[in-house]
Amino acid sequence: MPLFWGFPKMKSSQISSLFLFTYSLMLMPFTLYFFMTNKTILVEWEMLSTSTTSITVPFIFDPISISFSNLVCLISACVLHFSSSYMSGETFLTRFISLVMMFVLSMNLLVFIPSLVSLLIGWDGLGIVSFALVIYYQNMKSMAAGMLTALANRVGDVMLLLSIGLCVSQGHWNILFMWQNDLSTVLVSCIVLAAMTKSAQIPFSSWLPAAMAAPTPVSALVHSSTLVTAGVFLLIRFSPFLNTFPEVKMALLFISVLTLLMAGVGANYEYDLKKIIALSTLSQLGVMMMSISLGMSYLALFHLYTHALFKAMLFLCAGAIIHNNTNSQDIRQMGNLWSQMPLVTSCLNVANLALCGAPFMSGFYSKDLILETSLASPCNILMVLLIFLATGMTAAYSIRLSLYSLWSSPSHMPLHQNFDEDKTITQSTLILSTITVFIGSVMQNNILQFSETLILPLPHKLTTLFVTISGAWIAWYLAASPKLTPATGSKFSYFNSSMWFLSLLSTQPVIFKPLQSSGLMFKSLDQGWFEMFGGRGLFMTTKFLTKTNQTLESNVITPIMLVMTFWVALAILCVTIS
Repeated sequence: MPLFWGFPKMKSSQISSLFLFTYSLMLMPFTLYFFMTNKTILVEWEMLSTSTTSITVPFIFDPISISFSNLVCLISACVLHFSSSYMSGETFLTRFISLVMMFVLSMNLLVFIPSLVSLLIGWDGLGIVSFALVIYYQNMKSMAAGMLTALANRVGDVMLLLSIGLCVSQGHWNILFMWQNDLSTVLVSCIVLAAMTKSAQIPFSSWLPAAMAAPTPVSALVHSSTLVTAGVFLLIRFSPFLNTFPEVKMALLFISVLTLLMAGVGANYEYDLKKIIALSTLSQLGVMMMSISLGMSYLALFHLYTHALFKAMLFLCAGAIIHNNTNSQDIRQMGNLWSQMPLVTSCLNVANLALCGAPFMSGFYSKDLILETSLASPCNILMVLLIFLATGMTAAYSIRLSLYSLWSSPSHMPLHQNFDEDKTITQSTLILSTITVFIGSVMQNNILQFSETLILPLPHKLTTLFVTISGAWIAWYLAASPKLTPATGSKFSYFNSSMWFLSLLSTQPVIFKPLQSSGLMFKSLDQGWFEMFGGRGLFMTTKFLTKTNQTLESNVITPIMLVMTFWVALAILCVTIS
């Protein structure tokens, strides 16, 4: 008789989910305590100490790290619980769950370690495990996406290594105690570039939609609270140091607003359900980076928390829809889902409303505050116009997604079965949707850092709401009947749908000619002239000389030696006789 006879047999995903839920619930009182008292505990373990420098592994426990770890584990628990149903037919489920748990562990290490050297453990862990998860399905498309993800993130790793080297002038690597010196501008530029690669800002944006080749639970985890938020989290940690460099902040503001606009426009041309949600993640990352560049790091953290919750729920709902529609991701092959999957549709609408910044949803409290602060900040009028244009685009692609997939006439594949009676999937989405509805107002009313008093004229206060409603109305007005034939649009349409050609500029068309020329150079030099005059040529010459020497020794030197021996012997005989 087994020891736990009364308990049902649990999958590895359910065990991991239960563990993460328990950890998150245990951490909740500590999160509240640290936020209420605003305490910081720094624990440092010294590994190596020389004359002037000591290499340490510090651990920081403050409101940011503990709350972030709590959120990551809560979302990961919901995603793993969802995976136990979504990936139920997977042969290697244990391997998949192990990779996801390593992903969560790497993110927690990144959160709790404030040293640039030790932070590399979590930073590189995220990069390696994300590559393993993106190529999980082991086909050419997944491999191409995985290589693009790994190589784009490798640029950030190099920048982080450079910043570690530049920190030698400070004598330490602790993020919390940075000060200005001659190399500070280069140091902060390297850190900003590293954060831009992880958070997929222009020109490193193309890997984020490509990472959709991973399973949907991985997408839910990557796009909500782990990989893409690592860059934002790094800049939030560095924000006191970053605020002393207005030129770097201005450049970051320009790049983040461009990313926000590019993702918003591109999502309105996209028909792949997961890619639309991926581009919405990219636009929200632009909002967070914009908030940091305007000096509002705590508001960026607030939006990161609210966005993580509704984005995870959005991906879980999308996964349930794709799972039921014979794995079709094209929104033109859906429709009338509201009557077939009412619970999933309701959760999807809650997530969409939060994404748009609809009043009294969680996204409203963080996003509206960031946009109002951008109005109050000494910012370029062009930047403000682009910010609000991109905000209207967010509402437009959210309503467009709902129109195509939820409320339009049915346009399914011939064989499909839409239902939302799977308890495992509905439990995960319901937990996240309940938290999403209330968490924004709860956090803003109870956490001092997440609230800000702004005195603005009434037209300025209503601008955000007006832009959101206008974007939604335009999407409703322009909505046409879904067509499965590819749109033969203009070059402008192709420019917008291909993320301003970033997808092309990051992949084969750019590297084809350099690879071809390097291949020719390899053949003509390494396998050609260098072979003749290099190692192989030297080997052949030495071999020839050795053979010639052996021939001389065997054919010429031996008779000479015999003749010499004969004459020496004859001479000795003559001397002896005489």
